[in-house]
Parts: sequence; structure tokens; C-alpha cells
Amino acid sequence: MNPSPFSPLDHQKDIYLNGFSGKLPIVPVDWRLLEEKAKASMSQAAYAYIAGGAGLESTLSSNRSDFESIRIVPRMLRDTSQRDMSISLLGQRYPSPLLLSPVGVLEMVHPEADVAVGRAAAALGVPYIFSNQASRPMEEVAAAMGNGKRWFQLYWSKSNELVASFVQRAEKIGCGAIVVTLDTTHLGWRTRDLSLAYLPFLEGKGIAQYTSDTVFQKLMDAATSPPRPSVTWELLTGLIRMVNAYPGKGFFRKLKSGRPMKAVRTFTEIYSNPALSWKDLSFLRQHTKLPIVLKGILHPDDAAQAIDHGIDGIIISNHGGRQVDGSISTIAALPGIAQRIGGKIPILLDGGVRGGADMFKAMALGASAVCIGRPYVYGLSIAGEAGVNEVLRNLLTEFYLTMGLAGVHAISEITPDSLAR
Repeated sequence: MNPSPFSPLDHQKDIYLNGFSGKLPIVPVDWRLLEEKAKASMSQAAYAYIAGGAGLESTLSSNRSDFESIRIVPRMLRDTSQRDMSISLLGQRYPSPLLLSPVGVLEMVHPEADVAVGRAAAALGVPYIFSNQASRPMEEVAAAMGNGKRWFQLYWSKSNELVASFVQRAEKIGCGAIVVTLDTTHLGWRTRDLSLAYLPFLEGKGIAQYTSDTVFQKLMDAATSPPRPSVTWELLTGLIRMVNAYPGKGFFRKLKSGRPMKAVRTFTEIYSNPALSWKDLSFLRQHTKLPIVLKGILHPDDAAQAIDHGIDGIIISNHGGRQVDGSISTIAALPGIAQRIGGKIPILLDGGVRGGADMFKAMALGASAVCIGRPYVYGLSIAGEAGVNEVLRNLLTEFYLTMGLAGVHAISEITPDSLAR
């Protein structure tokens, strides 16, 4: 699939013209209304998992409020009749500085899950970072995207053999980079999920990268059968969902094989590796030629360490506020890291971006590109692939308009001088 021509100005005009004939946008343009409509379309558990943060959710809140403390200073009488949103990133040219963050367990919000997101991203030339916790195998999503740009997010499990297998699969399907998520060696204290006592992985959801992997299947073969718990109605319904989530046909055949239960047990035992350290990164370099990007960097010293270890890029992220309550926000962390990096490697920002103006602010403070997560998931929940496409078009259009109205015609002109604090 090749990106279709996209004109931000035409998109804005089409919204108004469609409205004149009585046709409203398929997803709300306003972020707050988008979230409200998405919430109404999801189950309680799905919304808690997607929207929630850690603890009191102060990090979730500051990711947004700290953007609000930054102001754009428009400049006048500059010819912005032609604008160029394109960027170069890790040796590739992209039509805009927007990427899609990895979000797991998308089957909770739409049956087409990652496949629908991949098609929407490819249609606009927006790179999609495949989630390690996807609902569909990476090969299936890559096939749906055609020539669309894709990266792969890696959660470093306790099995290095599995890590190598994931990376090699990502390389084989044409991923442009490996994004190692560093901030989830343990699950954070996610109060909304805990209040519902619900974790989707225990139902076999969000583990498609694992069950489609030959190394993981071997690890399952070596796993012991779990002890039988007391039978309750909730246990039986959860077991049904677990069996249905496991790949293959024939509910009773899958149930009798015991593979769905073994998959969940094996996953929970190896999911993350809290012993991971800087020295382990050399293992990854030995198993892939792809650029390596570290996601979860918030301290300038860690950014400098990444350079020292030959890392190709970093993503400033606090996991959408889902890991450490009271953490520094992503936009607050950006200036110090950008100063320390000094342009040696690209910096991406993930967290709190809800509109084109936010994209502009992040670029002005030193980001090479920005990533979004929840907004496209909300579009997916409301209208599937078309909903994701619409959310992306809205973001790109607002960014394009913000560039022009701020008096810049190229990404290189977006600098700290464009802002007031």
C-alpha cells in the first residue's frame, strides 16, 4: 500500500463542505469529545486499560498540563503559501513528523485491531510502531500495510532466544527500527485496572506475537501444567475467552490441547526482565542490523548513556503515565535531554500530544518527531480503520495550519524562538 495524496487544506475544506450537506465528521474533532465518544463505545475494562494511568494519575495529568504552560508566538508577514512537513529520520524520509506509538491489546476496542491501524497509517505514510503486545501477529499487519513504513517495539523478556526471534521476524517483514521499551520491567500500579481486578493478558489477549513465534511454542512445550483453581462462573467465562483468543479453529480441540492455558502461563512467567541493564544492549546489536531506539528515556544522563552505547535514537516517554505516578512529564523532560544530546541522535517524544499545536511545541523544543497513542485508539474504537485515518488527518491538518499561522514553512524553522513560556 502506497500513501495516498493528502492535502491538509482540502481536508479542512471537506469537513466544512460535508457539514453544509448535513454530513458530520465520523469521529469528533475535539479531543475531549473524541474521548467521550470512545468511552461510550468501549467496555468498562477496555476503557480503564486504555485511558488509565498509575496511582493518582498525576503523571497522566501533567503530560497534558505541562504542554499548556508553553505558548506559541506567531510571526507575521512571512510567505507560508507553501509548507513542507517532511522529515528525515534514521535514514528514511517521511511525509510528516508523526508516528503511531505501540499500543497493545487492541482487540479490546475493535475486532480488526492492529490490522485496521496498520492500513490507516500506511494510507497516509505515517510509520506504525508494532506493539510487542499486539492482537495480531506482526506478519499479518505488515502484509496489510504493503509498503507502509513500520517499526517494531520490543519488550525484553526473560528469554534471550525469544528476544532474538522477535527481532529477526521484525527485520524479515521490513521494519525500519527496533524500539526497546525500558520502563515496563514491572507493571505499574494501575489503579483503574486494579479496581476492576482485570488484566487482559490472563485471557490470552494481546499475546499474538508470542503464540505466532516458534521459540515461544517451544517454551510452551517445556512449561508445566498450571494447578487447577477453584471453579467459579467468572473463571469459566475467562477460560472461554482465553480459548477463543488462542489461534486456530475448534474451541474444544484447543481446550483439550491445553495450549491456551500454557500460552498464558508461559507469557506471564517470561513477559519482562527486571534484570535488564545497559550491558545487555550488545546482545541486541549482535542480532540485528536495524537501528535501535530506546523508549522510556526521561533523564539527560540516560540519553547520554544511549549515545555511549551506540544507540541510534531515543523516545522520551513515561508510558503514557501508566508506570510511575508523579513522574516528570515528557514535554518537561525534552529541553534538558535535547540540550544534552546536541543533535547527535534523533529524539522522539511520546506522551501528551493531542493536537497539531502540541506537535509544533515538541518540535520547537528539540523533538525530531512525535508519537501518539490514545488518540488513534479512540478513533479505532469508534469507526475502525476509517476512524484512525480521520484522527491522523485531523492531527496532520492542525499541524500544517499551525506551521503556517506561526509563520514557518519548513520543519527546520520550528525553533525555541517560536515559543514563549
